[in-house]
Amino acid sequence: MGISGVIYKGLSGVTGPLIVVEDVKDVGYGELAEVVGPDGRTRRGMVLEVGERFAVVQVFQGTSGLSASETRVRFLGRPLQVRVSEEMLGRTFNGVGEPMDDGPQLLSGEVRDVHGSAINPASRDYPYDWVQTGISAIDGLNTLVRGQKLPLFSGGGLPHNRLAAQIVRQARISEEGGDFAVVFVGIGVKHDDARFFVESFERGGVAAQVAAFLNLADDPPEERIVTPRIALTLAEYLAFERDFHVLVVMLDMTNYCEALRERASSRGEVPSR
Repeated sequence: MGISGVIYKGLSGVTGPLIVVEDVKDVGYGELAEVVGPDGRTRRGMVLEVGERFAVVQVFQGTSGLSASETRVRFLGRPLQVRVSEEMLGRTFNGVGEPMDDGPQLLSGEVRDVHGSAINPASRDYPYDWVQTGISAIDGLNTLVRGQKLPLFSGGGLPHNRLAAQIVRQARISEEGGDFAVVFVGIGVKHDDARFFVESFERGGVAAQVAAFLNLADDPPEERIVTPRIALTLAEYLAFERDFHVLVVMLDMTNYCEALRERASSRGEVPSR
């Protein structure tokens, strides 16, 4: 993989998706790392905790097969970044922003930090324009206002997938003018559900205005934590740099929270729900 710079060989601990590297220098919180196991496969990770002489790294592809004595780690000196572009509309990506359709790799656009920039809430315009979803219970009773969030809670066996797909197909801004895009994020979805979403957008004739990020159920749970950040990085780029009106639809946040709890348990933190 062309490793250069300081390489740390050996781990002082492996717990779940986390590895501990000791005797590190000049490593920062949130820094990206490359982890190479005995089989030569390169995995990506991110620093979750750093001390004077150690760093805790979360490995996105999991720690299965890593050896405490033979694993090599290189810190890249930058946070997790993703390339964003208008060309991502009409495309389908996996949970870490890599194409999972038949399209090519992205070559144009900008490379951005997935952690984004802080926004002064006092500088925001007062939210009064609404987004039409075509769902009467939402539009009439709990209107989705641009610039705000609207959580939808569902119980077991209820058709939340169909509702989310219907919102994506029918959503539009209330006034004329301006480009409109939808960023769809599926977190821990099953393969048949992922196929349903893609086919639903195509049948509804809205696929060209949708960028879909699909973290599948058999993908490493660690990736579910970064999937929303990657998707929101694209949404912020389209909204702030390209003057799009953007609707972000995420499901299932329960899977995202389960991934956070798994990481907390690996770090020995107090369990919570």
